[in-house]
Amino acid sequence: MEKKQLKQLEIPKWGTYLRGRWRECFASHLSLKEQQEIWLNDFLWHLCSWEKVKCLKQDDAITAFHQQAKHKCTIFYQFIDDAYLYEHADTLTIKDLPYIEGDMYYNDMYVMDWNNKWTFIMTHETECGPYFIQRK
Repeated sequence: MEKKQLKQLEIPKWGTYLRGRWRECFASHLSLKEQQEIWLNDFLWHLCSWEKVKCLKQDDAITAFHQQAKHKCTIFYQFIDDAYLYEHADTLTIKDLPYIEGDMYYNDMYVMDWNNKWTFIMTHETECGPYFIQRK
């Protein structure tokens, strides 16, 4: 059986949409007031660091990410609207991610399954994350 190649497509200006979709899928159990109290508007990953959702952390998060079926997923950032769609992404690892350490725009990064079943998060704070959330 032939293995399909990982395909990366830029989807410019999708960041705002994807951040909103992420909030709907992973933070909708919190009221708007609760979201404001944990500064979710500033950093989506506060959902995990404030322990408002069940998630895996650090090495457990990386392992869970690697074990997921990743046929199609999106990658987006906290502060910019650059985004990517990855297809045939089953072999995608954290080494393949467009995460730029030390760059304030590219170092809060979210990977989200196309079907919104899971998300993997890398943050700019070395003591926070990475995180992995699995929806039920």
